[in-house]
Amino acid sequence: MPRVLSLWSRSSRCGNVNPMRTLPRVIAVEAIENYVLRLTFSDGLVRELDFAPTVRAGVFTSIADPSMFEAVFVDDQTGTICWPNGVDLDPDVLHGGAESTASFAPRSVREYQLRSSA
Repeated sequence: MPRVLSLWSRSSRCGNVNPMRTLPRVIAVEAIENYVLRLTFSDGLVRELDFAPTVRAGVFTSIADPSMFEAVFVDDQTGTICWPNGVDLDPDVLHGGAESTASFAPRSVREYQLRSSA
């Protein structure tokens, strides 16, 4: 019989931890140049992603105007980036932990890990 895993564990080792709260989420975003965004994640990862191919397809054409693209912000409740017109992206794909099924996904330009100051 296949083993079924629950999203919520009641074991004493996990202490009823919600696994969704431990996934890295976007905590800061900065538009740095020509459709490139610098994203900082809750686990210290920083990724610079080129969205030039992304803004040429589908719903993303609505953020192709540079002033609209640069209006990007972090939604604190979902932990991802959003635009004023409602466009948003999966934070797991942005982090690099999940593959995008879109052929026009943003391209990674640079990636590094912030060091703890402690």
